[in-house]
Amino acid sequence: MLKIKDLQVYYGGIHALKGISLEVPKNKIITLIGANGAGKSTTLRAICNQVPAASGKIYFEDEDITGLPTVDIIKKGITLVPEGRRIFSNLTVMENLQMGAYARKDKFGINKDLQKVFDLFPRLKEREWQVAGTLSGGEQQMLAIGRALMSRPRLLMMDEPSLGLAPLLVREVFRIIMDIHSDGMTILLIEQNATAALHIADYGYVLETGNITLQGPGRELAENEQVKKAYLGKA
Repeated sequence: MLKIKDLQVYYGGIHALKGISLEVPKNKIITLIGANGAGKSTTLRAICNQVPAASGKIYFEDEDITGLPTVDIIKKGITLVPEGRRIFSNLTVMENLQMGAYARKDKFGINKDLQKVFDLFPRLKEREWQVAGTLSGGEQQMLAIGRALMSRPRLLMMDEPSLGLAPLLVREVFRIIMDIHSDGMTILLIEQNATAALHIADYGYVLETGNITLQGPGRELAENEQVKKAYLGKA
């Protein structure tokens, strides 16, 4: 579904991505793991053209989308749940969800997807007219995911969805990711919780300072001694 070939990205004088190549097959969960500053978030931003590619190509369903305006990339079916949630804190839950569908015109489909979001997140239904900034951290993460789903994506990219959440809520977030995936959603996931990410991922890539240094099926990477020592806190 998504293919990246020899992607290079610079932040000022920093060479953030040094020619990475990866694939996200349809209906799979693919995860990127690595230390802070490895280039994980930069990869997602480059896919959405929030940061420009210096060279290389990005293909979505065999179409070259490198350099397209972000809004056009969203319309093609790629949506990002950003790190830190970034909800519209001064708007209500309902208004946030409606913002997720801003590029859509199909009123019936929007209402249908809104109901699906409320089925997935009953707490959002209970709080639909509550100001989003007053929600708990876990509820805000649910809202960020729900808002992304309202664009009806074919590829859902998630940047650190469990960041800053209590362990019980982390488990809930990963359950939600699996529920979304079970409906056929293709997911590209960035997570510092490498153990949890690798155990749900079909395939994983390890990024180190802008380079892919390891790749393989998620559970195989979870058992790799090098990965255990560097990212899973195990010898």
